[in-house]
Amino acid sequence: MRRRDFIQGIATSAAAWTRAARAQQAETTRRIGVLAAFAADEPVGQTLYAAFIQELQQLGWSDHGNVRIDARWAAGNAADLRKYAAELVPLAPDVIFAVGSATLGPLLEATHTVPIVFVIVPDPVGAGYVDSLSRPGGNATGFMMFEYSLCGKWLELLKEISPGITRAAVLRDASLVAGIGQFAVIQSVAPSVGVEVSPFNIRDADEIERAVTAFARSANGGLILTASALSVVHRDLIIMLAARHKLPAVYVERLFVAAGGLISYGPNFLEQCRSAAGYIDRILKGAKPADLPVQAPTNYELVINLKTAKAIGLTMPPSLLARADEVIE
Repeated sequence: MRRRDFIQGIATSAAAWTRAARAQQAETTRRIGVLAAFAADEPVGQTLYAAFIQELQQLGWSDHGNVRIDARWAAGNAADLRKYAAELVPLAPDVIFAVGSATLGPLLEATHTVPIVFVIVPDPVGAGYVDSLSRPGGNATGFMMFEYSLCGKWLELLKEISPGITRAAVLRDASLVAGIGQFAVIQSVAPSVGVEVSPFNIRDADEIERAVTAFARSANGGLILTASALSVVHRDLIIMLAARHKLPAVYVERLFVAAGGLISYGPNFLEQCRSAAGYIDRILKGAKPADLPVQAPTNYELVINLKTAKAIGLTMPPSLLARADEVIE
C-alpha cells in the first residue's frame, strides 16, 4: 500500500470514528425541561432547584454530561408560564419537571405526550390534571402539595395562637384554581371558629400593601398567606407588613418562617423536589407517568418563630410549642 493511501485511510477512519462517537453521544444524552413558577434569582426557587439537581446527580444524571437541562423561570407571571411552556415542548425533552401549581395547566395545554413530573401542586385530581392519585392516566404525575382540607387548619392555628382574632385576611392568587380552592376551604371553616374571612389578591406589591394596610386599621385581625408562586415572590413584603402592623400570620411552609414569618404548617418542599428526581430517573429508564402514582405528603411540619412572636407581643401556647417540629428562637 502506498504511504499516501495509508494516511488517507487513517484520516477517513478517524473521521468516521468521530462521527460515530458524536452520534452515540447524541443518542445517550437525554433532555430534561424545567418550568418553575419562581423567579430565576429567587433564593427559595434556587434552593429547591439545587436539591433536585443534587438528587439527579446521586442517581447518575449529570447536566452537560449524560443529560441536558433546559430551565425556564416565570416569576409567577401567567403570560410567561404559557410562553415558556410553548418553548420547552418543541425542544423535545424526554421529561419536564414542573415546579408549582401554576406551571401544570400551561404545560398540559402544550403537550399531551411529553412526560411531566410535578411538585407543589394541590389537589391535582380536583383540578383535572390527573384521573386519580393511584392511576394518573395521562402524561403527568408527581407529588401533590396537600389536600385542600389542610387549609382549614391554617385558620384554626390562627385562632389558637391569638384567641381574640375575629377577622382574617386571606392572601391568595385568584387567577389560580388552587387560590380559589384554598380560600373556599378556609371560608367553610370560618363559622366554626368565629372568624370572618376576607380574600385579598396578591397580583402586585402595591396592591398587597394597600390591602394589608387598610385591613390592619381595624382591631382583632390576622393574616393567612395561601400557597402560590406569587406568595413566594412577595414573601418579604408580606412578612414585613405583618410585622409592621403586628398581625399574627400563618404561612404554608417553613421557608416563610425562616424568613421572619410567625408560624407555618405544611409539607416539606425540598423533599418533594428530591422525590421528583427519583420519578424522572425512572421515566428516563422507561417508566410511564400513567403508571407512577401521584404521592401525597406523609407528614406536615409545624414551625414557629418565637423571635417574631415576641416582636408582635404574642405569647405562644405551651401546647402548641410542644407540638412544633421546629422552633426558631
